[in-house]
Amino acid sequence: MKIVGLMSGTSYDGVDVAAAEFTRDGETLRLRPLGHHGLDFPDDLRAEIGALLPPAATTIEAVCRLDNRLGEVFAEAAAVGVELAGGRVDAVVSPGQTVFHWVEAGRVRGTLQLGAPARVAARVGVPVLHDLRSADVAAGGQGAPLVPAFDALLLDPGGPGPGPALNRAAGKRAALNLGGIANLTVVAPGAPVLGYDVGPANALLDAAARRLLGRPCDLDGARAAAGRVHPGLLELLLAEPYYAAPPPKSTGKELFHGGYLDGKLAALGEPVAADDVLATLTELTARTVAAECDRFAVTEVVAAGGGVRNATLRARLAALGQGRWRLRTTDELGVPAQAKEAYAFALLGWLSWHGLPGAIPSVTGASRAAVLGSWTPSGPAYGAVPPAPPRRLVVTA
Repeated sequence: MKIVGLMSGTSYDGVDVAAAEFTRDGETLRLRPLGHHGLDFPDDLRAEIGALLPPAATTIEAVCRLDNRLGEVFAEAAAVGVELAGGRVDAVVSPGQTVFHWVEAGRVRGTLQLGAPARVAARVGVPVLHDLRSADVAAGGQGAPLVPAFDALLLDPGGPGPGPALNRAAGKRAALNLGGIANLTVVAPGAPVLGYDVGPANALLDAAARRLLGRPCDLDGARAAAGRVHPGLLELLLAEPYYAAPPPKSTGKELFHGGYLDGKLAALGEPVAADDVLATLTELTARTVAAECDRFAVTEVVAAGGGVRNATLRARLAALGQGRWRLRTTDELGVPAQAKEAYAFALLGWLSWHGLPGAIPSVTGASRAAVLGSWTPSGPAYGAVPPAPPRRLVVTA
């Protein structure tokens, strides 16, 4: 099967596209990357998303408009994916843009992703898998993270693996994604897979860059490298109760948004230079991630996501793990770090197509492993002959 995976994360800066070919070989599923691409959201679309996200108030009209506009962007991204795959695919996975993750007392009550999947299906003419989180939420799970299904297969200590690039005698390993939120998957021989959201990665850094620098991000962590960690601000940030909550747990910009940072700075009661704020937020991400890696005594951390490009953050993580765990990227395993989540969603599409669960209960806390997503059809499958439409309906006893 050829499947296109799309991904737009909590940074809402664009959509990653990955085309993959899957081949089943006994207990091994082989993924052949066919190419990946990133499409940036226009500035006005980013502003439209930001204006709708909590804690902002919104209207149903605004939600409807954004849903369809995002659908047009995802449709364009899917078309790019089809080109990367050579002009023909079997399915597209378009999980949409998460705009709300409804959490009360640590339990997820609902989740909402926008992206008008029918527009995607109309553009590319193949079935589209969407709304991937709701089935797990309905089973009592967090609905996130979902990428651990990919991580568990890639880092499986008992599998054949990609060869010498992965040290399979290393024991516990962690897959780290540094998107808007930092999430971690822990894989160990003979133990249930663990995966959860650690805390903010780019979410607060990008909010600070927009507020303090007038830029969408601190490119390569250059301004953070020029600053100093502010001990008082770091102490306030580390006091966040979310970090002490046990997994399974998930979070997002419902908690870690620009207003959250404003509140911490106001509580500090003294001015902090922009570079120092960025340095402190970088230290926050590095320390919270390192604490979780140490908690599970992992020996390798395989990182991916936009945050991998932040040289300051990477250097700090490597320093904190020195002597205990090795930091590397998924590029070494053949999976482009900038497109890992898009490839992961392509894998979830393969699983759902075959009626196989894509959520892991030990990760999400669900009562059962759920087959993920809803399909929006678009004509017959390739090679199938559609039946003639019926001309009448007869009701029988």
